[in-house]
Amino acid sequence: MSKVDKDWHELPGPVAAAKLVEFRKELREQNLHDTEEPTLESSTAPAPGEVRNARTSDGTYNDLTCPRMGSAGMRFGRNVPLSETFPDTANLMTPSPRRVSLELLTRTTFQPATILNVIAAAWIQFMVHDWFVHKKGAWTYTHDIPVDEGDTWHERPMRVPKTPADPPKVAGSTRPPAYINESTHWWDGSQVYGSTPASQASLRAGRDGKVLVSPSGRLGVDPVTGREITGFTENGWVGLSLLHGLFALEHNAVSDLLKRHNPTWDDERLFQQARLVTAALLAKIHTVEWSPAILPAEITAAGVRNNWFGALGKLQNVFTGLNDKDLLAGIPGSPTDHHGTPFSLTEEFVSVYRMHTLMPDDYTIRSAETGAELGQFELPEISGRRGVEVLARFSPVDLFYSFGVAYPGAVRLHNYPRTLQALVQDNGETFDLGTVDILRDRERGVPRYNQFRRLVHKSPVTSFEELTDNPAWAAEIKRVYSGDLEKVDTMVGLMAEPLPEGFGFSDTAFRIFLLMASRRLKSDRFLSKDYRPEVYTKQGIEWVEETTMIDVITRHFPSLAPAMKGLDNAFKPWTARR
Repeated sequence: MSKVDKDWHELPGPVAAAKLVEFRKELREQNLHDTEEPTLESSTAPAPGEVRNARTSDGTYNDLTCPRMGSAGMRFGRNVPLSETFPDTANLMTPSPRRVSLELLTRTTFQPATILNVIAAAWIQFMVHDWFVHKKGAWTYTHDIPVDEGDTWHERPMRVPKTPADPPKVAGSTRPPAYINESTHWWDGSQVYGSTPASQASLRAGRDGKVLVSPSGRLGVDPVTGREITGFTENGWVGLSLLHGLFALEHNAVSDLLKRHNPTWDDERLFQQARLVTAALLAKIHTVEWSPAILPAEITAAGVRNNWFGALGKLQNVFTGLNDKDLLAGIPGSPTDHHGTPFSLTEEFVSVYRMHTLMPDDYTIRSAETGAELGQFELPEISGRRGVEVLARFSPVDLFYSFGVAYPGAVRLHNYPRTLQALVQDNGETFDLGTVDILRDRERGVPRYNQFRRLVHKSPVTSFEELTDNPAWAAEIKRVYSGDLEKVDTMVGLMAEPLPEGFGFSDTAFRIFLLMASRRLKSDRFLSKDYRPEVYTKQGIEWVEETTMIDVITRHFPSLAPAMKGLDNAFKPWTARR
């Protein structure tokens, strides 16, 4: 195992950039592990014609020679060796996840992330719902979590349904448990479009390639469930709903563009083409806007942008002969490459995106026109069915503005939303989501913090004082983990370790980000070799390349333009009216 200089981010730009390239190469060689058994095999059967230039609803046929790769229902992979992913069942409750939640995560004073706005917090949840959805467990098969004397939790022990493991498919298998992703693994907008033919059909308008959404950006509501009609409807709140409505409008705008240039195309062709373009736009916005917003250090911001544009920037579209050199020309348009391992998202990728601390507990709704206060709400009041009622009460313009001028929480200890530690869902089920976050990593065999560091080629910390630069936190972590540094949970370590300047989350988490951010583009043929006018149309490519998140918002809500005047990124705090 190599030892990585932990201060790489302090090196001069060119040297730091070279280090990042070196890190990514090492991670690609050593940190991609397939969990499928038996391993997926290539198919020699010709792919149906209709899947060659359009995404399927369930993610099949992205790789034409291995149709099931990355599709809904396939297993999560791993970024650490499989031998390191057996759950430590003997210590699953050591220390109690509930105690970790209460003593280390609980928000005492709101710590704002002043480099971002609340739209950025909604955005990452919006993306996560595209990327991964574990199967839900049953209340008949639960983890029983110890609850200390004096704890006000309503039941003893606290019960949390176990994540169902995918049954072994090879007789006598001795591999660790693996888990199914019910969403597609691809970056394909499945949170907007669904991951099954039925869910996709339910949200289509049936004409001109369009989806169901009102001109004001409001989605229809299912009278049976009380949820909005969109590709993914769980864990909803107002901020998430705004993004679902916004990109439904954007899909329809793309459909209009395509119809103007292709008047003979039918509804199906227009829909599939608009979906392809809109999904690519989502991937691009995340890559070149959200990621630099939360990682604004010059070297990291440039690095993640280069995943899309390359070091030559938009010249990739001029010097197309460079498209096999994605460091120079960007990944879109370059050859597809799985780097020796069938593509899937990973449990470690899930783990580093546990960013519930971004969510504030309290929200002020303001007028976009005057800045006047229109109402105050706690998170439960703008979530679930109650959130749907708030959406009907206020205009999307005022809601977007309110979230644009407000700060999210920082990804740090003692900043977990108190309302998520007593989350009551629409069906009446109650969870401490902080407890669940800690438990899920342990249950799914994510190595604990120090071992996690070793496995992503970072030196382990040797003391609680080295783990964090906050002496009070060091003492608290030491007490909760009874002085055992090797027992510290990965999420706790990631939220405690000192942040490099210009980082919105930890350098250790960044190692997984560095690997998987480019992999999601490079493995997806629609974001690599098939990102070209022959597949997207000339107008489709131009739409993706020329559109920013500011453009999307102001295209559909032009009155919000003044609040973003002078900004280069819609995820940065907007200008508040006084």
